Amino acid sequence: QVQLVESGGGLVHPGGSLRLSCVASGTIGSINDMGWYRQAPGKQRELVAAFTSVGTNYADSVRGRFTISRGNAKNTVYLQMNSLKPEDTAVYYCNAKYFPYSYWGQGTQVTVSS
Repeated sequence: QVQLVESGGGLVHPGGSLRLSCVASGTIGSINDMGWYRQAPGKQRELVAAFTSVGTNYADSVRGRFTISRGNAKNTVYLQMNSLKPEDTAVYYCNAKYFPYSYWGQGTQVTVSS
């Protein structure tokens, strides 16, 4: 079992920045992939950025603006979001995978609006 707790969401103006954090606990030594997804109202959940066993993936829509990183303790993942746009508004979820399991956090709301 893996538990994920996100923090750092909020309301920001277009062009602003936010940093999301995700702390994992439980059987974290078995995790292969860990990253961030988001779901906007009326849309499917989509990958934002993730560390995988073969490298780091970014959605085309956020590449160059968002950066995923790990903390020193390896159980924490961050998402630095710069140059935020209204279309980045969504609930952001932390995800951790080790086959065949996939775990989700409770989500944190990010709203980009003037």
